[in-house]
Amino acid sequence: MSKILVTGGCGYIGSHTLVDLVENGFEVISVDNNSRSNPLILDGVERITGKKIKNYKVDLCNFDDTYAIFQENEDITGIIHFAAFKSVGESVAHPIMYFENNLNSLLNLLKCVQEFKVPYFVFSSSCTVYGNPDVIPVTENTPPKPAESPYGYTKQMGEQIISEFSKVNPTQCILLRYFNPVGAHPSIQIGELPIGKPANLVPAITQTAIGKLPQMQVWGNDYDTRDGSCLRDYIHVSDIAHAHTLALQYLIDGRTMKSCEVFNLGSGNGVTVLEAIKAFEKVSGQQLNYVIGPRRPGDVVAIYANNEYAVTELGWHIRFDLEDMMDTAWKWEQHVKQDESFFHRQNAKLN
Repeated sequence: MSKILVTGGCGYIGSHTLVDLVENGFEVISVDNNSRSNPLILDGVERITGKKIKNYKVDLCNFDDTYAIFQENEDITGIIHFAAFKSVGESVAHPIMYFENNLNSLLNLLKCVQEFKVPYFVFSSSCTVYGNPDVIPVTENTPPKPAESPYGYTKQMGEQIISEFSKVNPTQCILLRYFNPVGAHPSIQIGELPIGKPANLVPAITQTAIGKLPQMQVWGNDYDTRDGSCLRDYIHVSDIAHAHTLALQYLIDGRTMKSCEVFNLGSGNGVTVLEAIKAFEKVSGQQLNYVIGPRRPGDVVAIYANNEYAVTELGWHIRFDLEDMMDTAWKWEQHVKQDESFFHRQNAKLN
């Protein structure tokens, strides 16, 4: 059984990937300092899988603490690296914090990969590396444009660092550029749990609908899109999670032709913010209280994926549509509210 280290395992996509890995026969450990996540989410992972996941509460920017994890687990065969700050708006306001955290943590991890000769490495990248593309849908060969935010630049730089690393090390690497993960696990035991005011669209929608937020703001309606709002490619988080398992298996099976490969993970469909709101209102029966505000710095106008390479090479197939995404996200929001002990502990963590 291969032991996989998942960084950011208490986070949104990380926790769903833990579930998918366990369900596909992998042994997993997590590292997460919980600065942007809640360790209680691992209780949900355990309820789904029947496995208690060990988490190392370590800041990957601390090399000695990171190194100690590898000393204790010399049999790690693969790493999936999620751990990073990820708010576009926050990165615009605090660029140095983003460069320092996201790049130093990656460099420390790769130093350990090199010393302990870890054979497989999967990187959580993003469609932000494409900037504002000239043509959509984007393929893996679409030339990157300047990033629209410091967060996007950390993903561009991270990809370059890994690509150069893979040229002189035996570690096989995959860069997964995913688009907009939304929804919750179908069991409704884990889902997105933003700390503070949500920066992403769907938790902002669900928190407004349930009354945690008094009103939601749509950032601009004067873009060159179907209805003037930004256009994105929404993909269910469980579909994203399964792609990471497939990527690892792809590496383990020796099917990669390059030292570092790139895959887009998106639905292949563009959906505007206002269309996403209408889909939520349809499945939930709730009328959302929202207003149109100004454009937000750092936002890309329109992007969605050509996902054919992941489908043909990884054998990846999308199981959930937009209504499934909104339905599971809404059920998760209701679950969090109903589980008063969880809700109070989450508030205690925030305060």
